[in-house]
Amino acid sequence: MRKMIKPCGLHCIKVKHLGVTLGQQVILEDINLHIHCGSLNVVVGRNGAGKSTFIRAVLGETPHTGTIEFKDRENGRIQKLKMGYVPQSLNIEKQTPVSVYDMIASYHSSLPVFLVKSRKMQEKILECLNIFEAGYLLDKQVCNLSGGELQRVLLSMAIMDSPNLLLLDEPVSGIDQNGMELFYQTIYQLKVDYDLAIILISHDLDYVKRYADKVILLDKTILRQGNAKEVFQSEEFAEVFQVK
Repeated sequence: MRKMIKPCGLHCIKVKHLGVTLGQQVILEDINLHIHCGSLNVVVGRNGAGKSTFIRAVLGETPHTGTIEFKDRENGRIQKLKMGYVPQSLNIEKQTPVSVYDMIASYHSSLPVFLVKSRKMQEKILECLNIFEAGYLLDKQVCNLSGGELQRVLLSMAIMDSPNLLLLDEPVSGIDQNGMELFYQTIYQLKVDYDLAIILISHDLDYVKRYADKVILLDKTILRQGNAKEVFQSEEFAEVFQVK
């Protein structure tokens, strides 16, 4: 895990002409984005606009056309992009005897959990949990976590391998107002301290306006992108969200 560092501004992620077609239906077409490190980029749009499909395409879970490149401006080489991901929800059955430690350790190792129980692994997991003030959850059963606690655990798990890009698919669904404020403050601090490029899908327009570096209005293709003021005051935004 990287320690707190001053954002370098030397890396960027480029999405070029990305498209997704399922059967005969075009879900996404000609998506072009330039994402800088140390920035929060928020995707907004109506339900069914293709936002989650876009995230899955970037993750490589959904076949797509076009390219996704990670460029290192220090040496000009294209490197492998390391991604972290927090889903919209995680279905965990009650009474499932899996602790937070077990879940994170098994996710980051191909070995059975009992073989990766080591002091080094525990320290690494605790370090990530503590970033989100969640170290006390280490031995708690995942099925007993509240929505806010699970969110912090998933964020900890997502950044454990020091990704270049963090993808968040509406991770605050069902979180109360206090939890929302804490989430956006944490994400802001994360992108600053760890030089992360973050793509977040959100319907929380008030928070988007306060925290986003770039807003991307999506409806099958990118209708508008820029800072929150530029996008929210655009004709395209008014049409999508039926603003009078």
